[in-house]
Amino acid sequence: MKTRKTKTETENIQALMQGMGQHARQAAAALAVATGETKTTALHAMATAIRAQKDGILAANAKDVAAAKENGISSAFLDRLILDEARIDAMAQGVESIAALSDPVGDIITDWRRPNGLHISRVRVPLGVIGIIYESRPNVTADAGALCLKAGNAVILRGGSESFYSSRAIHACLTTGLREAGLPETAIQLIPTTDRAAVGALLKDMTDYVDVIVPRGGKSLIERVQTEARVPVLAHLEGLCHTYIDGAAELEMAKDITVNAKMRRTGICGATETLLIDRAVLASHLPPIADALIAAGCELRGDDASRAIDDRIGAASDDDWMTEYLDSIISIKVVEGVEGAIQHIDQYGSHHTDCIVTDSADHAERFLNAVDSAIVMHNTSTQFADGGEFGMGAEIGISTGRLHSPGPVGAEQLTTFKYVVRGSGQTRP
Repeated sequence: MKTRKTKTETENIQALMQGMGQHARQAAAALAVATGETKTTALHAMATAIRAQKDGILAANAKDVAAAKENGISSAFLDRLILDEARIDAMAQGVESIAALSDPVGDIITDWRRPNGLHISRVRVPLGVIGIIYESRPNVTADAGALCLKAGNAVILRGGSESFYSSRAIHACLTTGLREAGLPETAIQLIPTTDRAAVGALLKDMTDYVDVIVPRGGKSLIERVQTEARVPVLAHLEGLCHTYIDGAAELEMAKDITVNAKMRRTGICGATETLLIDRAVLASHLPPIADALIAAGCELRGDDASRAIDDRIGAASDDDWMTEYLDSIISIKVVEGVEGAIQHIDQYGSHHTDCIVTDSADHAERFLNAVDSAIVMHNTSTQFADGGEFGMGAEIGISTGRLHSPGPVGAEQLTTFKYVVRGSGQTRP
């Protein structure tokens, strides 16, 4: 039963968030003029601290995992929450990869000279203060903090309650790095409460301080953010990803890609959820692909045409075409060639990541040009839909919106630009 907050409790949350906003705005001003070398020093110090505090991070994560298990969370959710030594080292490596990137701030995107002698440049600058709301994955604390710092932004982080202790332990390492580099420790702040009212305050009451909100989580979180936010949102929607096996697909490649795209890690947003297969190769390609998926532990749900070929495939409902399983389940739909695949993705996709497997250059180009997703792929696994794999060091999420930066949101995508105009005394007639 929910209890109504007292006036004092509400005022305390509002005061907390207003204070964090003020500190973030002050820190953003300092970061905007910080040198690339200073930011790199901070990032390397963060990575060192993460490795040095490995035992403390694991202990904090164990508390989160124990509580999550008591609450009966799904295996997919648990996979995203659990940290081990390898994942902690990968987190530190991710921060180091971000440190190795060129500094986007001050980069001249393009420049030109006008007939009157004016020299005009379009130059990258930080967004300012970013609010990031995320669920379950504690590594996002490190990725998001490091990426925002690299791009010269201050950030207010709000991790999920299920990863509260893990995120606090990781955030302490980020603060250590800022301190050692002489940067404001408030450049990366973590909201120190699980009270959902803090999220509401971040979305609705911080317009004087926060420039953009980046949500990363399930559909309910994204919907809440898009409904309540009073500043721009870089939305990371669900990953309803498709792999389409074209009539011109080579069987072994199709099989290897499908199994990897679905089963490498089922709980990530780039995992394929629906397999589309051209009717032209249904009889030859589906049974061996089904064999490989079942051997890997995947449950198959399909339409009537696919079930007529293989009775191990369960019946799919209309809801299956719209479900991000994040689990060892895949839906299978038979389509009429590349046009049928495009039509299905247009109707059911989430504009995240979609792939065609084919040896036909014409079919590939048709698919890549027609599918309206942030990432479109040819002959490779959808699990490569990841900022690290794109060479961005890490990512905050995959933006599925049309404005600003569709696709992986890395350091460069966390900048905007301004125009710098240099003259020699020109006046306008």
